[in-house]
Amino acid sequence: QVQLVESGGGLVQPGGSLRLSCAASGSRFGFNTMGWYRQAPGKQRELVAAITSTGNTDYADSVEGRFTVSRDNAKTTVYLQMNSLKPEDTAVYYCQIYLWLQRRDYWGQGTQVTVSS
Repeated sequence: QVQLVESGGGLVQPGGSLRLSCAASGSRFGFNTMGWYRQAPGKQRELVAAITSTGNTDYADSVEGRFTVSRDNAKTTVYLQMNSLKPEDTAVYYCQIYLWLQRRDYWGQGTQVTVSS
């Protein structure tokens, strides 16, 4: 059973920074994509950023240039460095891993990010 444990959320002022971490455990993962999604109240969950196990990345237009996704394959951990945060970045952020061989994904429990003065 795959488990994802997230950390790093919190309250930050506009213009500030936060770093989220998500560690995966419990399986042999093979080729995979790890990513971050977010869901604000009343809105659908949306992709924020993703990175494959070979290092290819993808970002939402709204965070391009402000957020950076990275990973440590030895620890099967993905990070999201969030800079120049805006109030509209406020949401619950979820970590996801997609296992291409198994063709299924797993989700973390979510961590709250609040950007407010």
